[in-house]
Amino acid sequence: MNPLALELNETLKGSVVEALFSDMGKRLYFPNGIISQGGEAAKDAYFANGTIGMAVAGGTPIELDSYKKNMPSLNSRETVAYAKTAGSPDIRALWKEKIIEKNPNLKGKNFSLPVLVPGLTAVLSYVADLFIDADKPLLAADPCWDNYELITCARRGADFHQFKCFENGKFNLAGLEAAMKADAEKYGSVRVLLNFPQNPSGYSPTKDEAKAIVEMVRKLAESGKKVLVLSDDAYFGLNYEDDIEPQSLFAYMADLHENVLAIKADGPTKEDFAWGFRTGFITFGSKALTDEQYTALTTKFMGAIRSSVSCSATPSQSLVLKALQDPAHEAQKKELRKMLQGRYDAVRKFVNTHKSSKLTALPFNSGYFMSFHVEGGIAEELRVKLLKDKGIGVIQIDPYTLRVAFSSIDEEKIEEVYSQIYDVAEEM
Repeated sequence: MNPLALELNETLKGSVVEALFSDMGKRLYFPNGIISQGGEAAKDAYFANGTIGMAVAGGTPIELDSYKKNMPSLNSRETVAYAKTAGSPDIRALWKEKIIEKNPNLKGKNFSLPVLVPGLTAVLSYVADLFIDADKPLLAADPCWDNYELITCARRGADFHQFKCFENGKFNLAGLEAAMKADAEKYGSVRVLLNFPQNPSGYSPTKDEAKAIVEMVRKLAESGKKVLVLSDDAYFGLNYEDDIEPQSLFAYMADLHENVLAIKADGPTKEDFAWGFRTGFITFGSKALTDEQYTALTTKFMGAIRSSVSCSATPSQSLVLKALQDPAHEAQKKELRKMLQGRYDAVRKFVNTHKSSKLTALPFNSGYFMSFHVEGGIAEELRVKLLKDKGIGVIQIDPYTLRVAFSSIDEEKIEEVYSQIYDVAEEM
């Protein structure tokens, strides 16, 4: 094993992080190579810097006019220059401030500086690299986003466990607890991914449900089991009902217990309507971790970035940073969220006033989506018929689950779209 990896492992010795590491997590390190030596030169090479493979004139990265004319408000360091492996220090610091603003329970708590990666999928993939392997499975809801299984099984060669997300029209707290206990007993540790608002159902827990989830994790930790709780907050804040827990579960897990490692995956992709920017963040929190250990864990994570994409795109980071600093940004978001609220309300009204023998709406109260349970397991047939006969596109998650992204349907079309979905289902 590389000496730099051994050094990081020594720093993390005895921590919940060490106990949860995959084999790759133990092996990862950030090399003392081009990036780190280039960082030293950026500070001290006052005469000439010949470290980084960029073309520079007068101390500034060169930029073609064909690029610059389309990004006139950004300078070349904000567009064509390489970004730092963990992202721009300014945007990382500002995003942490925003996390605390949106999750006041985190105020005064010690958690890591967010690391920037190319999209939330990259967050999930790198977390899998560090913490999942053949004898360390991932637990998530059923139904769920298909990328969870792809990352876990195909990339990491690990088992993907699921608990039934809903039971009797409510979030299945008992099923989640039973599944976590089963993994804890078999493997000695738990790695659970909780995605709220959930894809594909569009559900977020109520305040009471969130408290119950936190308590079941606490009990496992107190029993001596190591628990990794990954909060996939891709759709964070897009809540349409008053009883929803407004804060991320990370806000309660970050200092819950020494045996709990909380990880937050978030970014501007969905909540700031910047889907194609591919800008995501990962943040770590655990009650017993020191600043030195947070640095070591972040360095491991940087090794995962360096060995795959090297760094994230600079223009996206620059644009997001300037947007977050814009005084009008939050007001603009509020207007777009009002639009989504209107679409949600229209869907809610339709579902509450129409019946179907073939379709049952899964609980939904937030996010971009809602889904139907399809009787007879004909979701794919229904999807194809809607597309071919009615020109309506929806997603089959599995044979029994049909997802509709109401976020992408104009409000005035919602009643007609849902009427067609119900009618075609009844015909089949």
